[in-house]
Amino acid sequence: MTKKSVFKRVVIKLSGEALQGYKKHGIDLKVCNSLAQQIKDVKSSGAQVALVVGGGNIFRGEFESNSFGIERSVADYMGMLATVINGLALQDALEKIGVPTRVLTAIEMHAVAEPYIRRRAMRHLEKGRVIIFVGGTGNPYFTTDTTAALRAKEINADAILKATKVDGVYSADPKKVKGAKKFLKLKYIDVLKKRLKVMDATAVSLCMDNNLPIIIFNFTKPGNIKRVVQGEKIGTVVS
Repeated sequence: MTKKSVFKRVVIKLSGEALQGYKKHGIDLKVCNSLAQQIKDVKSSGAQVALVVGGGNIFRGEFESNSFGIERSVADYMGMLATVINGLALQDALEKIGVPTRVLTAIEMHAVAEPYIRRRAMRHLEKGRVIIFVGGTGNPYFTTDTTAALRAKEINADAILKATKVDGVYSADPKKVKGAKKFLKLKYIDVLKKRLKVMDATAVSLCMDNNLPIIIFNFTKPGNIKRVVQGEKIGTVVS
């Protein structure tokens, strides 16, 4: 018997680096396929799923602007376009295993994705489709973390699941600092005061203002996304 989800609707936030896997650049298709299978398993537990994907595996706007002198707004738009490439890769992986999917973009490009319209997104979810939000918020100077918080609130999601390569939030980098403390629970204000690398400050503030929980966990362990959705105590909960 399949254990049911404790969340009716979730937004899963994936960084571009998550799709990079162990490659130095670009998309690791094995990671895409593994994610697709995990998302299919989540849907089987009854949850509605939306994804927000970053583009850092292809182009990081702020980094490229600081490092190479590209004007920040231009660099950010280039980064937004990178998220579309990642979104299409995820869509392909999902649909190959029978999961109906729609890519919704904040920057209109009708040949490859639907424009983001809130009511359309809600309807897709109600019809059992996975939706992938790309193009960030459509504005420079905002990260895809902020996109995740914004879209989660707009579609009335129950939680943001921040999928990372570590099993939660630590007081310091556990790979560099021996004895770094793992937090099981955190308050939004503590994340902001301690400048913990959970999500950017704008995203955390938006979640705090709207009482939207964030769960940070390791997605590379097969089945972890489904475990989180089913309410198992995995990772760190910010609330």
